[in-house]
Amino acid sequence: MGKRQKKLKVVLDTNALVSALLFGGEPGRLVLLWEKGRIVPLISRDVLLEYVRVLGYPKFALSTEDIKALLEEQVLPFSEMVSVSRTIPVVAEDPGDDKFLALAVAGRAKFLISGDIHLLGLERYRGIEIVTPRNFIARVGPPED
Repeated sequence: MGKRQKKLKVVLDTNALVSALLFGGEPGRLVLLWEKGRIVPLISRDVLLEYVRVLGYPKFALSTEDIKALLEEQVLPFSEMVSVSRTIPVVAEDPGDDKFLALAVAGRAKFLISGDIHLLGLERYRGIEIVTPRNFIARVGPPED
């Protein structure tokens, strides 16, 4: 696949971001895509707070300083902050997922990257494709391109 001139705007739900930052593998390739300027992750205040909350789970054994460094060095410099004025009630089974859809709509994202069954079940919302990290990378090409 050839070089893209325009960065793709994407939203990463919490499990996609945590997997990308902490576990590498296929989701870890997302980090390379944003570091190389091929994609720009969109973030809202609510989404950022959720990232911080989940990265703070004991199972990840990250200190407050670790979380701050991870976000300030690996995520925020490559991201675009978006002001989201309202939540869109879409996912009845898990209303917490609605903040990702609201962010994607407000930021005019092309993709919402997720591992969440409720979001993936939608497949598409207002023209935004909802895909797994693996499917996203298959669509846009690996970061090595």
